[in-house]
Amino acid sequence: MTQKELLYIEDALGHEKYFQSKCNETATQIQDPELRACIEQLSQKHQEIYRSFYGLL
Repeated sequence: MTQKELLYIEDALGHEKYFQSKCNETATQIQDPELRACIEQLSQKHQEIYRSFYGLL
């Protein structure tokens, strides 16, 4: 893996971690159960994407 590819993956990992944390933070503030469930699903999807990128290392 080239240095440039490694930097891209590290950057993508940071973005996915950020998106996941923002989804978790938002889900705790939402009162509507359906909307909260949707945001929690987004958080889980970002966790899956994070694991996929991490698996490339």
